[in-house]
Amino acid sequence: MHISRLSLTDYRNYGHAELLLEPGATVFAGRNGHGKTNLVEAIGYLSTLGSHRVSSEHALIRAGADSAIIRALLAHAGREVLVEVQLNRGAANKAQVNRNGVRTRELPRYTHSVLFAPEDLAIVRGDPGVRRRFLDDLLVQRMPRIAGVLADYDRVLRQRNSLLKSARSSGLRNAQLPTLEIWDERLVELGTEVIDRRAELVADLAEPVRSAYRGIVDDDHAPRLEPRLSIDGAGEDVERSGAESAPGAPPDRAVPVASDTAARFREALAGLRPKELERGVTLAGPHRDDVLLELNGLPAKGYASHGESWSFALALKIASAELLRADSTTGDPVLILDDVFAELDRGRRDRLAASIGDFEQVLITAAVIEDVPESLAGRVVGIERGTIVGGSEEDGAEVGSRSEEVENA
Repeated sequence: MHISRLSLTDYRNYGHAELLLEPGATVFAGRNGHGKTNLVEAIGYLSTLGSHRVSSEHALIRAGADSAIIRALLAHAGREVLVEVQLNRGAANKAQVNRNGVRTRELPRYTHSVLFAPEDLAIVRGDPGVRRRFLDDLLVQRMPRIAGVLADYDRVLRQRNSLLKSARSSGLRNAQLPTLEIWDERLVELGTEVIDRRAELVADLAEPVRSAYRGIVDDDHAPRLEPRLSIDGAGEDVERSGAESAPGAPPDRAVPVASDTAARFREALAGLRPKELERGVTLAGPHRDDVLLELNGLPAKGYASHGESWSFALALKIASAELLRADSTTGDPVLILDDVFAELDRGRRDRLAASIGDFEQVLITAAVIEDVPESLAGRVVGIERGTIVGGSEEDGAEVGSRSEEVENA
């Protein structure tokens, strides 16, 4: 799959932009702050329903506008699909596929992309929430219905936390909270699926990550991923206290079989109930899980160098693209590298270019074009102050009119 046209209306610093794209590599070149990343961020949004830079969608809407529109024309094997989303400040977002209204969360079914940016170093060095989001974004692209499971889990979690806070403030005891058991069962049902699907994904990533890391650094540092589950006693409280696993220490518990997850989840909730009532928050579940990343038997967080951490994060994204490629019936995902080559030495630049050169479409942003290996710099689109210099559509039918709005789903 590749994107043949991209249209933006009131998105970030673009009042209106039309961009023609082709298979192969394209470099968006321009000074920092002029809008290169905004273009690839919009493509990433269609795949993950989120930005890799900000948590609030309002930041994606141009200042002074009430909504923003992203349109992309996808092409594969002679067929085309038009996907569109309208981001609204004061109302629910809307989406269309081939001009027919769909639920917004269905967009990842059609647009597959993997975006790597400097912010992704936090996958290795940051908090557990960053690693959870990495896994969940990839899960949604591989299995779009999981978006609904994650949304339902978050809703149940909020309801349960609200009940726990009410109980704390009113002094109710466990025996006086029969409603909590109803929420417990729903939390376990939804959370078990999230936990099991993440565990399967971590297992699927293992070999592609090892292969991608070797390809980038030309060495084998034994990269490894290990689920750390709060229902088994691992959690964010441990991380905040600084009690990381000691080098070479065994995991808290062997990875369980999937059928065991629900029983362990219920057991964990029962055991944590006094603490939950005291603190007014749910202390076990996929919202508090983590993934331990190791290099050479040591936790990458805290032990890996900057270069090793950068290479590990990049290997995770390349491995993600390989999984999506293997799963897909519509061709490769679009591979997006946002200001990546500036962080790599020449050897790693060339090895990275060699490892991704066979993807159907690669989109690259760079402030300095010389940072991009020659094999990937055949087509360059200039960006100046929110204006596309070369690559925009001058004649012919446009993807969509600026005045159009996405129909109600």
